[in-house]
Amino acid sequence: MPELHWQKSSYSGGPEGNCLYLAPTPDGTIRLRESDTPHVILTAAPGSLAALLRSLKGDD
Repeated sequence: MPELHWQKSSYSGGPEGNCLYLAPTPDGTIRLRESDTPHVILTAAPGSLAALLRSLKGDD
């Protein structure tokens, strides 16, 4: 797998210093990890992640 280019979420970095990082992959999926446990990486399809975020925001 090619090297991932992680970006810190613009909503990250509150007083606790917790950060969420995202990285797109060549196959179109999105990888997510937290600063507390960077070795744990989740993979999501863009449509599924967008649906989850809409649901969490109450926009469904």
